Amino acid sequence: MTAVETVPDTVPELLISSDSHAQVSHDAVKAHLATRFHAEYDGAVKAFQQRMAKGAGRVNQSWQSDRKRDEDASSFRLRNMTRPGHHDGAARLADMDADGVQQEVIYSEVSAFRYIRDLHDGQSEATVAFNEALREFGAADPARLIVSYQIPIHDIDAAVHEVRRVAGLGAKSLQLPVFPPEVGLPDYYHERYDPLFAVIQEAGLPICCHIGLNTMLDDLVARDPTPGSAVMVPMAALSTGEALGMWIMGGVFERFPGLKVVFVEPGLGWIAWWLFITDDMVTRQGYELPAITELPSFYFHRNVFVTFIDETDAVTAPQLRNRIGVENMMWSSDYPHPVTSWPNSRRVVAETLGVLTPEERELVVAGNARRVWNL
Repeated sequence: MTAVETVPDTVPELLISSDSHAQVSHDAVKAHLATRFHAEYDGAVKAFQQRMAKGAGRVNQSWQSDRKRDEDASSFRLRNMTRPGHHDGAARLADMDADGVQQEVIYSEVSAFRYIRDLHDGQSEATVAFNEALREFGAADPARLIVSYQIPIHDIDAAVHEVRRVAGLGAKSLQLPVFPPEVGLPDYYHERYDPLFAVIQEAGLPICCHIGLNTMLDDLVARDPTPGSAVMVPMAALSTGEALGMWIMGGVFERFPGLKVVFVEPGLGWIAWWLFITDDMVTRQGYELPAITELPSFYFHRNVFVTFIDETDAVTAPQLRNRIGVENMMWSSDYPHPVTSWPNSRRVVAETLGVLTPEERELVVAGNARRVWNL
């Protein structure tokens, strides 16, 4: 007689974090880089660090700098950043299990875009090495750890080659800089990016733009009197509207209707207003947007996705939720950053998304991510 397996009455819902993080060291990158490029690589990293320190020096000229530095150093905000799961894939899986999260889309804490362009020799090799270090982190379980391969945009031919290379390795996610002008390049509506967008569209991979460091806010950081730059932090999310406008009103999605662009960690609420006002600019105010043939909201709902953590207002308020669209929202734990829901993600999801129907909730916590990243 064949034994009958007992199936539990309820199965825990699938949770996919659309935004989590990994700390990849420069030593790990150089382990995949020929030694003849190491000095050049170290020099580029040092030059980037010096640029960052110069920016910090401007901040330190303000009267509150000593207090801010002391408070930041002891801040509770950094409590999870030293967990082994931040830099070790196997340890990350254990933390995911503790949190009840089945899959995570992983972004490196280090932005290779910001320094690899400074290498005089070995830029392409360093890009490959960086992405191999990311792949090494995800190797603990590639089906659960979905690493976002970084594609520098200073050399489009090299970028196209790297997209094809990682796609051949089974890549699910690509990361591009949010603001090309920060690295001295035109915004994404410029035709120089067309070959890159064409190959990404053909591969069916999403372009992920993770907000965070925004050098265009350096002056605000210098003027911000609060510990942790609390005035600046929400502005980093709100400044995403600039990038969103370039993608949509600059006509990128008109030319490449199959692209999927994910804005990572900008939150939701401001997007409802942005969609309202940009459509109103066309329908009532008389703005002409020659690069597009539909309302801005059309391209957002077709091509753009946004992640959030435990923001409740835009989810629970029907008017905001309907304007943004539940098919464009994706939940994340943001492990291990200060705002992370780890290790209480299931409770936070229940509290935050309780107003949604089961079908809507499934889209937000898993279904949309499956569709975007082809999981």
